[in-house]
Amino acid sequence: MPVKVVVFGSANMDLVAFCPHLPAPGETVLGTGFQMANGGKGANQAVGCVRLGAETWFVARLGQDSFGHQLYESFKREGIVTDLVLRDPDFPSGVALIFVDSKGQNQIVVAPGANGRLSPHDWQDRDDLWDAAKVLLIQLEIPIETVVAALTAGSEAGLVTILNPAPARPLPEDVWNRVAVCVPNEREAEAFSGVTVTDPETAATAGRWFLEKGVGSVVVTMGEKGSVLVTPTGWVAFPAFPVSAVDATAAGDAFCAGLAVRLAEGAPISDATRFANAAGALSCIRTGAQPSLPRRNEVEAFLQSHQKV
Repeated sequence: MPVKVVVFGSANMDLVAFCPHLPAPGETVLGTGFQMANGGKGANQAVGCVRLGAETWFVARLGQDSFGHQLYESFKREGIVTDLVLRDPDFPSGVALIFVDSKGQNQIVVAPGANGRLSPHDWQDRDDLWDAAKVLLIQLEIPIETVVAALTAGSEAGLVTILNPAPARPLPEDVWNRVAVCVPNEREAEAFSGVTVTDPETAATAGRWFLEKGVGSVVVTMGEKGSVLVTPTGWVAFPAFPVSAVDATAAGDAFCAGLAVRLAEGAPISDATRFANAAGALSCIRTGAQPSLPRRNEVEAFLQSHQKV
């Protein structure tokens, strides 16, 4: 039977414009293409988990608009358990405005809409949410009080709690010791720790800040520079897999999904990190957020062909 993963988070409609270079303040850039795709960090990670073979429960809020209908129906098609994907009558679905340059780098602005209304009251009477679950995966595009409540409930239920602290936002000091694994990118690691992250050594230094706050383990992702796993016993760098990137929009979400599924399956965190690196790399070779998320057979085949990396 597949392992069960619970994902809390945002769901957005992504409006993606492709351009030769990212605009500077006040600059208008003529685009080279446009794409509308399902997105949102929570939704991306939920889709990533189900494609990698997990029974995935998603807790989220959508508007009662056309974007919300499209997002909800896509979750059903993917096979996500949608019992707690709620429809808000008063707020629109979230929207993300994304610019992607010729090198695959991006800039993103998110209008949260109904995501900002996700409340602990939406799920606290559903004890079956935690039944047989192994991992809780959550991000910061939803209200902080909901993040704290979910991490508390998940840790008390014995789940491996994974926090992707994106976007970086202030958190209560007592929330960190409810996080088993924290997965910031280099910018988020800098924002929280104050350490400028430029290489594996500085990533490890930033990672130790999270350990000192009470987090069990930290994985700092650095895009084409790979990732760094930091634990109480030391740190290890995982080089990035070489790919020809066209769009890095959901690479971090693919990484988090890969890490969550392998940890739910009982893999050591080092093995889970390498698997997550591969999932993140594969997501960069296709455009769009959810359209780019790889399936389990793709990741396993990719790892088989890159055994020495």
